[in-house]
Amino acid sequence: MKKLLPAAAVGLTLAAAPAPEAWNVDASHTAVTFSVNHFFTPVNGQFDDYEIDVQYDEENPANSTVEARIAVASVNTNNDRRDEHLRSEDFFEADAHPYITFKSTAVRSTGEGNFIATGDLTIKGVTQQVELPVEVLGIKEIPAEMQAMLGGSKRVASFQAGTTVDRRDFGVGVGDWAATLVVGGDVEISIALEANQK
Repeated sequence: MKKLLPAAAVGLTLAAAPAPEAWNVDASHTAVTFSVNHFFTPVNGQFDDYEIDVQYDEENPANSTVEARIAVASVNTNNDRRDEHLRSEDFFEADAHPYITFKSTAVRSTGEGNFIATGDLTIKGVTQQVELPVEVLGIKEIPAEMQAMLGGSKRVASFQAGTTVDRRDFGVGVGDWAATLVVGGDVEISIALEANQK
């Protein structure tokens, strides 16, 4: 014969976990960068146009989520000719695939202030599951007397994330450019992100 739980206990069991807190990304203090070798020399670049949504639960990182949408056409390596080549069909094919996206599917803690966001990374219409290690650099309450000069922000947080992907897994680099003699296969991706709450 089944035991019936008291209604109060059932209510506790079914209670939803607290929603993670939304953070407003401060684009002026955030950077989405990458590095890839040209022969043996690292070439650094960045994407200047992006949207990042962060929902972070300090007490339980597993409740957190992160989504990013990066405009491929905003690629910037401080060389116009190279940037146009990267936007072309040889590499990103930006006209047909205008965005790089990442959407987390799970987040797990790996120690205090560190977690890994597992998610779907889509480039050129190809989706691969990747792990994005994230470090919380700090979270600080803004003194009341300083909030007005900081646009009304009451709290600020900083995150550092990075991973390495093989561009060939996403079809970035076709024909002669698929080879890794000139342009390396491994691309290091780094995100330095500052966000606030008002």
